[in-house]
This record gives sequence, C-alpha cells and structure tokens, in this order.
Amino acid sequence: QVQLQESGPGLVKPSQTLSLTCTVSGGSITTNYYYWNWIRHPPGKGLEWMGAIAYSCSSYYSPFLKSRTSISRDTSKNRFTQQLGSVTPEDTVVCYCASSQRLITIGTITEYEYWGQGTQVNVST
Repeated sequence: QVQLQESGPGLVKPSQTLSLTCTVSGGSITTNYYYWNWIRHPPGKGLEWMGAIAYSCSSYYSPFLKSRTSISRDTSKNRFTQQLGSVTPEDTVVCYCASSQRLITIGTITEYEYWGQGTQVNVST
C-alpha cells in the first residue's frame, strides 16, 4: 500500500517562499510511468492542480503558478518537494500530494491513485 505524507511549515509570511515535502512509502517515486502531484483546495473552490514531477524527473507546472513554483525530488529519501515563491494570503489553502499513472492536470479526486492527508498552509503576517 502506497502512502504519502505531506510536511510543511504551516505558517509563512507574505512574500516568503513556501516549501512543502511529500514523503512516499510503500512505493518508489521512480517507478515507471508514475507522476507525483501537488494539488490544493482553496476554500469554496474545486481542486487546483499545482504541478507534478514524473518518474523520469521531468516536471510540469500549472500555467497559473509556473512563474513562482518548482518541484524537485530526493530519490535517496523517496520524497519530492514543492517550493512556491512570493506567497500571498490567497495561497492560504490545504495542499495535498497525490500519485497518478498519467499526467493529469485537470482531474477529479478519483483519478489520482493515492493521496496524502493534506497539510494546511496559512499565509499571514
């Protein structure tokens, strides 16, 4: 059973860079054809795909966030990390990491295979 666990600072100040890490157990982030995604759920809105890093280490980003986000991985620790720069209070959301067997940029919950529990991100002074 693959398990994903997000970790992050919880609270960041406006204009700072947010760093979130997803640690994967029960499976490898280098497994062929798997994508490792970051997804957020703004209050009162639907799921928003932020970006993904593939088994091949290629990375993909939402065009709305591309200018201020990056995703990297550490295969020795089987985890991947997203950095989101220049955060504003509008970036106050619950963020999830999730796996998929294809690149899904607009999808429903059930299209992603495994999910982390989510981590609350608060942007405030």
